[in-house]
Amino acid sequence: MSETKELLEATVKGLQEKIQSLQTDLTTKQKELENVSKTKITGELYEEIGNAIEDAVEGFNFDDPDGYDVDFGMEYDGRVYIESIGMQSTYELTNSIMNKIDQRFNVLPLSTEENTITEAQKII
Repeated sequence: MSETKELLEATVKGLQEKIQSLQTDLTTKQKELENVSKTKITGELYEEIGNAIEDAVEGFNFDDPDGYDVDFGMEYDGRVYIESIGMQSTYELTNSIMNKIDQRFNVLPLSTEENTITEAQKII
């Protein structure tokens, strides 16, 4: 009886390890599938874009009270509190980020012939 129990325990342990291995493989392949249709960029370009965003955010004036929509509330004991804060200057922040990216890169218009030339045509 104990041999059967030990055999079953060993089988269960082996199957659990196999399930864990398959789960890891599945997660890896799901990530690869998500990434297959994404536009590829180099690590250097990714870092440069990150730096442009960081510069834009650091240079943005978050202290301007006109950039926010604030709703106040009042407790029963008379204390005032902020119910919600909404940033109203998201367009300006986005514009600031895009300007920093434009300063760092030669951005081609969407519909230029240069953008539609295939790699094979560039070689010829």
